[in-house]
Amino acid sequence: MWKKIFKWITRFILTVGLLGLLGLLLPRLVTALYAAAHILPVDQVPAERVAIVFGAGLTRDGTPTAVLRDRVETAVQLYFSGKAEKLLMSGDNRFVEYNEPEAMRQYAIDLGVPDEAIVLDYAGRRTYDTCYRAKAIFGVERAILVTQDFHLPRALYLCNALGIEAVGVKANNFYYRKISRLIWNTRELLATFGAVVDVQIAKPMPVLGNPEPIFAEK
Repeated sequence: MWKKIFKWITRFILTVGLLGLLGLLLPRLVTALYAAAHILPVDQVPAERVAIVFGAGLTRDGTPTAVLRDRVETAVQLYFSGKAEKLLMSGDNRFVEYNEPEAMRQYAIDLGVPDEAIVLDYAGRRTYDTCYRAKAIFGVERAILVTQDFHLPRALYLCNALGIEAVGVKANNFYYRKISRLIWNTRELLATFGAVVDVQIAKPMPVLGNPEPIFAEK
């Protein structure tokens, strides 16, 4: 009797585990398949008025991490190749001593981008917030998304689901260790599942404010 109970419990746990794993893998697979047709190199991406650059952390001295520098450098390439008129730099600024958008701005200016071509979003605390605010606050309808390939499927899914017609460009100017890429891609399994829940079920409201359209209405 006890053997039968133990066998049943084992099967139940395995079934639940497999279903849970499938629940994590499926959103990642679907978003990756969708993204494949919407990711283009800098020289082939259609020109848009806005490129959205997603935050990726700061070092202890307040300068952009390598991942974030990579994103900014790619956005700068888009700007100077005439693919983007404005760069919307979105990141976290919940604390006075932590200002992702400003660090991104300074780095872009150092690379030659004029200040008037840069727009800052100080409440892009996560990808969902950045996409939501790009549409609701900054009036973005179409955009090029700039981030690494591990993040692009989720970013493309969120921005398109939240009303922005988006394509993506990979930030791949730097080499990243295999272990780092493994960690990032593993983390994306949970993050992508959370993104689907946010869009389809939770529908959280990010920090908002008065509209600040990037381009004045004609």
